[in-house]
Amino acid sequence: MQLSKWAYGLAESLLAEDLPQRWAHSRRVYDQALSLAPALGADAELLTAAAIAHDVGYARSAVDTGQHMIDGARYLRDVIGADPRLCSIVAFHTSSPWEASELGLEEALAEFGPAEPELVDAITYCDLTSSPAGELVDPAHRLAEVLERYGPEHVVFRAVSAARPELLERVARVRDRKAEAAAARLS
Repeated sequence: MQLSKWAYGLAESLLAEDLPQRWAHSRRVYDQALSLAPALGADAELLTAAAIAHDVGYARSAVDTGQHMIDGARYLRDVIGADPRLCSIVAFHTSSPWEASELGLEEALAEFGPAEPELVDAITYCDLTSSPAGELVDPAHRLAEVLERYGPEHVVFRAVSAARPELLERVARVRDRKAEAAAARLS
């Protein structure tokens, strides 16, 4: 749990005071990652570290491109020297590829690839089951809330609209993995 503990302290230092709602969301994403540990095996700690740090790109000291996923990954890599796999999960979480495409940042995102599909699925599940205020939420409702918050003229709205079917498929794959892991523990 050293990596998770380190990432928790880092995210708290960057988000808790200046972005308390983002910090509440990140803590719930972290809790959701902890719940996936039985399904992730050796990658469980890596995911929990990525979960708590997934939104550090919103911190003032991390903003670079304006796309928080890439900015967070760059901050973790360039300022902190974090594990490349951790940086990749942060870079590719949720709708990042779609946002990067909208913003012309495909090359910047490619700095962190290739993405690991199972871990990207897992971080997406954790993110989409966590409300902006840190409450558990249905992923379809979470996506609807994002669309409503940003509105049709915003890049996030366009990216999430395009990504929505794939994002919900990711959530379904993780739910299946979680159920399989639970069934295996019972047998």
